[in-house]
Amino acid sequence: MDSYLALETLLTHADADADDPAVAPTIHQSVNYSAASAEDFDALNSDVNPARYYRRYGNPTQARLERIVAAAEGAEAALATASGMGATTTTLLTFVSQGDHVVAQRSMYGGTLSLLRDIAPRFGIEVTFVDQTDTAAFEQAIKPNTKMIMLETPSNPLLQLTDMAAVTALARTHGILTFADNTIATPVNQKPLDQGVDLVMHSVTKAISGHADVQAGIVVGSKELIDRIWKTHTMAGSIVSPFDAWLAVRGLRTLSMRMERQNRCAQALADYLVTHPAVRSVNYPGLTEHPQHDLAKRQMSGFGGVLSFELSGGETAAEQLISALRLPVRASSLGGTRSTLVRPAAMWSNELTEEQLEEAGVAGGLIRFAVGLEHEDDLINDLRQGLSVTGAVG
Repeated sequence: MDSYLALETLLTHADADADDPAVAPTIHQSVNYSAASAEDFDALNSDVNPARYYRRYGNPTQARLERIVAAAEGAEAALATASGMGATTTTLLTFVSQGDHVVAQRSMYGGTLSLLRDIAPRFGIEVTFVDQTDTAAFEQAIKPNTKMIMLETPSNPLLQLTDMAAVTALARTHGILTFADNTIATPVNQKPLDQGVDLVMHSVTKAISGHADVQAGIVVGSKELIDRIWKTHTMAGSIVSPFDAWLAVRGLRTLSMRMERQNRCAQALADYLVTHPAVRSVNYPGLTEHPQHDLAKRQMSGFGGVLSFELSGGETAAEQLISALRLPVRASSLGGTRSTLVRPAAMWSNELTEEQLEEAGVAGGLIRFAVGLEHEDDLINDLRQGLSVTGAVG
């Protein structure tokens, strides 16, 4: 697909299939495909990432999803998986082995932190966690056996940023692979490959699908790197279902429009909360008060649909607010049509200990608010009445 086309056009046309005249994508549910001859069968079996051999190896509906996300991120290739953690784990297993070292951020998605803290060391993989806001900390953490630097920017749930251009330049001088989670920003707001990142991952479950009805992940990058991940992927078995892939393709058609609205709504909520007397702090890169606002303006075109904040009343006030709100639902995940909010400390309590949560900067009273498609005025009015329960009216 021509790279000069706008993102909105790529999301609509990047999966065009000359062999399939259907306007709506076809769901290829079959597990395997027949071959007319021994030669045809050998050809199917020998192709890298074949879409018509066996579903664990690939699927035509999955291939549509991969083409669209690769085009949206400006990548050569993509590989869809059964979940975001499937994409992260398979990538880690591909490029890191026993005796290797990984540098990662302290502020990251709880599942990724649990993978790096609890599982990677069991396989002899050493991990050093650093403050992502300090580029020098990445440099100081590098060792002769460092094979990967893992990034997530903005981070979940603190909305901290990593200077991707600076960190990737550092990584290149040492021959280290960089891997970034772009789930919160989406390719609408940020393209890490343009900042020098080697591999970019999304939890397709979130904004890419956008309707809270898909479980999938994806990793994009050069064809050479994606082919290497695919070989691990076929053995690890984190295979996206054709129906989930089809739903994700459907969601991608409206990603730009949804993110434009969620960017605007999250900014309005952050602007309201930052002036409220009951609010201790607000984390959102679109705020001029955010310590990395200038970096956000430099490497992002929009600031995303997720914010987090703490109330002066701590965990008790946070629970009071969550219970008092009428529009957003208390639920995990983000990027859907309906706003969700949650205390990350409660959500990740089965993955991280209290000490690990504290080290990651996740306070017990922190609230993560992922805006949906409601009107911002309605959400602000709901916050106003909810915050009045905590004893302060703004």
